[in-house]
Amino acid sequence: MTTQQPAEVQPAADERIELERAVVKHWKAPISYAVLTAVSFILMVLLARDGLARLRLASGGDFFQIPDALLPVRATGVVVVVLLALLTAFSFWAAATVRKVGAWLPVVFGIVFVVGFLVWAGAGAMIPIPGLLFATVGLSVPLIFGAMGGVISERAGVVNIAIEAQLLGGAFTGAVVASATGSTIVGVFAAMVASVLVSMVLAVFAIRYFVEQIIVGVVLNVLIAGLTNFFYSSVLTDNPALNSPDRLPRLNIPLLENIPLIGPALFNQTAIVYAMYLIVPLIAWGLFKTTWGLRLRAIGEHPLAADTVGINVPRLRFWNVSLAGAVAGLGGAYFTLDSNGAFTREMTAGLGYIALAAVIFGQWHPIKATAAALLFGFASALQQTLGAIGSPVPSEFMLMLPYVITILAVAGFIGQSRPPAASGKPYRKQ
Repeated sequence: MTTQQPAEVQPAADERIELERAVVKHWKAPISYAVLTAVSFILMVLLARDGLARLRLASGGDFFQIPDALLPVRATGVVVVVLLALLTAFSFWAAATVRKVGAWLPVVFGIVFVVGFLVWAGAGAMIPIPGLLFATVGLSVPLIFGAMGGVISERAGVVNIAIEAQLLGGAFTGAVVASATGSTIVGVFAAMVASVLVSMVLAVFAIRYFVEQIIVGVVLNVLIAGLTNFFYSSVLTDNPALNSPDRLPRLNIPLLENIPLIGPALFNQTAIVYAMYLIVPLIAWGLFKTTWGLRLRAIGEHPLAADTVGINVPRLRFWNVSLAGAVAGLGGAYFTLDSNGAFTREMTAGLGYIALAAVIFGQWHPIKATAAALLFGFASALQQTLGAIGSPVPSEFMLMLPYVITILAVAGFIGQSRPPAASGKPYRKQ
């Protein structure tokens, strides 16, 4: 014989279970902070280095010169570890008391850790911070465009694993068309068209034929990599004139480019980078402030409800996935018409997957995904900078640094993250 609980007891039990689940979910970030603090202690205290690290904070054309920062390596390491330990303790306290912590904690923790690591790795050397920031912006551009494409597509309910294919197809097509026509502008639009075609293939199979979206995305990545490798070997190798596009010119913005520290990195760029400055806030505004954004989020969260109010869910998903491809195509054009100047085999090197990680890390929000892409770009720029100054960090570790940060960010720092409810789920009209 079973005893039935009183009706008023059951809600209290449910609330307790939900509270316990919330507490468990919040332990992930504090544990990640603790691990990084332990790593910092090992590097900066137990394996501390002697000497001074010089951080160059100014470039030649700045309005005023900021003097270099000379930091003692051992003392800086101790201060950094103490600060990280305090931030970690605060994170554990916030988790234990179920208090919500804003974005300031990971930002401050990250800045303190990076400063400490730069000082430790740059002992006896000079680290050019403006150059590091310039490289960060340059390496983040394709990631940001890819992440914006991922945000739009997944908000519409279609998982966009094919960002890698869209970037690679856009890079190849942009190089060939720009070389054949002699116009970089035409090449940029051709790259966007090629990426849209890749997105349309994804959309047709995922929306019309209900094929598993992740499988379609992976197949497209392999297919486009194979096609571009084939055409590179059989066409571009024998016809180098088809792989020698003009690069987009740098357009410096007077006065703004002379802002100390950040001016050259932000305001001495090409048209694609300036377009990125406009596209990211435009997508963020459109997604949350316009009818288009409301409908887009509706078909990604509850397509049946959207259908009942007259929204054509398959059609809207198809065109938004295509729009996502056009945005990602700008990132592909950046590779060959801005950054590298020519197409090479598999030149995207898995950046499409890191862009997808930025979407997840950014919780499917355009601004947060952009910040995540900048973080990954910074990791790549840091790898190049430390390699140039002869850092004692093994080169193999430096090569995998961007991917390590990707894993830590996605697995440890995003906290509670929920994708659009209908993302990856095909919609069949009732």
